[in-house]
Amino acid sequence: MFSSLQLFQQLACPDKQKCTRPKCLFSHRTDLPAPAKLVVPVEQPVASTSKLTPPATTIPAKRPLTALLLPPQQATAGPPVLRVNGAQSVVPIPVRQALLKTLYDHFVVLYDAILPANPTLAAEHALRQEQEVYNKSNKQTYRVAIIQCAAALKRRPAPDSSSHPSVGTEEEVRVREEALKKRKALRVTRANVEHLILSKEDLKVWGFVMDVPEGEGGAKPSLVGELARCDRCGREFVVKSPPASTTTEGEGAGGRSREEGECVYHWGKPITRTAGGQRERVFRCCYSLAPGSGDDGCSQGPHVFYEKEVERLHARHAFSWLKPPPEDEKERPGTLLDVAALDCEMVYTTGGMRVARVSVVDGAGEEVLDELVRMDDGVEIIDFNTRFSGITPSSYYASARLSLSAIRESLDKLINRETVLIGHAIDNDLNTLRIVHDVVVDTAVIFRHSAGPPYRKALRDLAREHLGITIQTGGGSVGHSSVEDSIATLDLVRWLIVNRPPKPKPPPGKEGEKSPAKVGEGGGCSRE
Repeated sequence: MFSSLQLFQQLACPDKQKCTRPKCLFSHRTDLPAPAKLVVPVEQPVASTSKLTPPATTIPAKRPLTALLLPPQQATAGPPVLRVNGAQSVVPIPVRQALLKTLYDHFVVLYDAILPANPTLAAEHALRQEQEVYNKSNKQTYRVAIIQCAAALKRRPAPDSSSHPSVGTEEEVRVREEALKKRKALRVTRANVEHLILSKEDLKVWGFVMDVPEGEGGAKPSLVGELARCDRCGREFVVKSPPASTTTEGEGAGGRSREEGECVYHWGKPITRTAGGQRERVFRCCYSLAPGSGDDGCSQGPHVFYEKEVERLHARHAFSWLKPPPEDEKERPGTLLDVAALDCEMVYTTGGMRVARVSVVDGAGEEVLDELVRMDDGVEIIDFNTRFSGITPSSYYASARLSLSAIRESLDKLINRETVLIGHAIDNDLNTLRIVHDVVVDTAVIFRHSAGPPYRKALRDLAREHLGITIQTGGGSVGHSSVEDSIATLDLVRWLIVNRPPKPKPPPGKEGEKSPAKVGEGGGCSRE
């Protein structure tokens, strides 16, 4: 038997004088102090400011359930908290939590440059990294594996963007590197993209120009002094030559100050998001409700216009086919490509939206052309659209030397009518280059949108989903890069070749076989 510690001797016996226990654990002294009162704090209801008479019984306000119950492994901007079932963990939870904090600290140091724009990234990756290590370890090897992983994080180069190869867990980085090596080692040729070339029917469905329009091309390059409908606010306006100050960069307009702008608009397209359990349409630029939000827009700049009618485009600058392949193979230029990825950046001008930068990469992803395009005589730039084009007035006026006609001559040395042109919504690029071409691979059509035509997925979404990279993140004065976009488009085609090879054709003459679905059925993308 254990000896008594006599801890109950400070408490009065509840039976007092009626106690019949021979050796009572409690005290029967009469001079004991009164026991302290137990005070339980109760949350008081908040006084109502309403003039209505409150009900007799008021239910105290309670904290919402979401404040008490968090989803498992939810990452926050601070150190993450491991939420797992302790009974099912072979490693003690306190040990895992301490080593998770170690991983988090290393990710914070590694992501120092990108954390301001991605505050929860370090916590998210620390949670995933710890789970990766735990899944591959046992109770004896877990701690050593975490330490080795932390050392590997120290050796990584610091990323400068969220799409940098150093971003991610060890397994994610390894898988991405292997996939990248496999893609980069693949040279895209006509033979391995033959099954992805759009048919004539697909080209018609998606609005490709199939022939040179009638009439004199380039007869009316500019619309100065005439009415046009603004592509931003939808109002009619008289097209005017921009002021001389357009050689310096301004807010929204090519050098025009915000106070002088004539058009107030939202530069972001309406998107659907869920807020408070309800779906709503908001503008991507400022997240105000669309359509209408109490004001006319969040940005200010000049009125601009965009034309898509083929006859109007032909009147600004003539359409033409690419040159046919040479009949004599000896005359074939050594630089002629059988496959090329193409992308353009456009600006708003007095002649509508015109090409200002052209980039071409070959089947291996090597850059073969990247030129700024000088506007035709009589055509002036109204807005450089830097947020999307990435072109600034200073860089443009310092480097744009070749006209569109000269650019077309340069392209004739690289591509011809038999070259497979790869692009994303490439019909827009061909139109702005005034090229008629019918041998194309369009990733905006091949990667189908769930809503079907005419909707098409954005290139940045496809790159993030299939390539694990983030593109078009410049924004502001940086914008897009046509070289980056053309390489991303080529990599998407490489991904298709590796992960979705063409199905073998049925034996000739076999009856009952269904013809394969057209490439373009159910896909699509928007102009941007």
